[in-house]
Amino acid sequence: MESLSKNWITEKHIDFEYKKYLLLAYLQHVSDYFTENKLYPHLSELVSHYRNVLSLKENKQHMFDSFPERMTKADIRNLKIVYEKILQDDQLMKEVESIINFSIPKFEQYLQEGKKIYDCIESRLNIFPVGIVPLQVNEGYIFLGLPDDTDTRVYEYQITLFENPDEKYRGIYTEYVGSYKRSLAYTFESIKSDLIRYHKKLPNPATYVIESELSVPLDETLLPMAKRSLMKYVATKGEKN
Repeated sequence: MESLSKNWITEKHIDFEYKKYLLLAYLQHVSDYFTENKLYPHLSELVSHYRNVLSLKENKQHMFDSFPERMTKADIRNLKIVYEKILQDDQLMKEVESIINFSIPKFEQYLQEGKKIYDCIESRLNIFPVGIVPLQVNEGYIFLGLPDDTDTRVYEYQITLFENPDEKYRGIYTEYVGSYKRSLAYTFESIKSDLIRYHKKLPNPATYVIESELSVPLDETLLPMAKRSLMKYVATKGEKN
C-alpha cells in the first residue's frame, strides 16, 4: 500500500484487524523505501499521520468530527437534509481506541527509523556559498552534487516567510534550471557567471553548493533535504549577522 488516507482510522470499515492490516501494509511500503534511502514524501507523511493519531487520542471531539456522516432524512419543506454521525455504540469506540493504541508505537518506530537515516545523511551534507554572498539571500540558486557524479544540478530557489498570530515559519520553493558537467571550464564560479549572463532577473544571486558525501536518491532524498538544510543555513547566518 503506497499511501494511507488522512482519515484512515475512521473511514470505511472500522475493525481492528482490518485497520491493523492496512497500517502494516503501508508501513512495510515505507520501510522498503527507507531501505533504499528514499525519505520523501514518506517521512513527512509519517509525521502527519503520527500527529493525527495523537490528536485523536487526546481530543475526543476531534475523533467525533472525523467520523463520516450518513443521511437520515430529507426535509423537503424546509430544504434541509439531516445527517447523523456514524458513531453507534461503545464497542465501536473500543475498536477505534484499539486501533489508535496499536498505531501510535508503530508510527514512532518508523519515525525513529526515518530520523536515523535523515540524521546520517544530513551529517554528510556539505553546504557553502559560491562567490560573494549578497545581502538578499532569500532567492538565488542551489547547486546539487552527488559523489561519483560529474553533473551539477542547478535549481532556482525562493524562501518565503509565513506568519500567523502564533508563529513565523519559512517555506522554500525550487525550480529546476538545468545541469552542467563539472570541468576546468565549468567550475562553480563559472556556472554562476553563466546563470547571471542568461537569467537577467537575478543579476546578483545568492548561490550555494550542497553536496552529499553519500550516494542517495536525488528527488526522494537529496533535493528535499537540501531545501531544509539551506533554510537552516540561511537562518543561522542571518542570526549571526
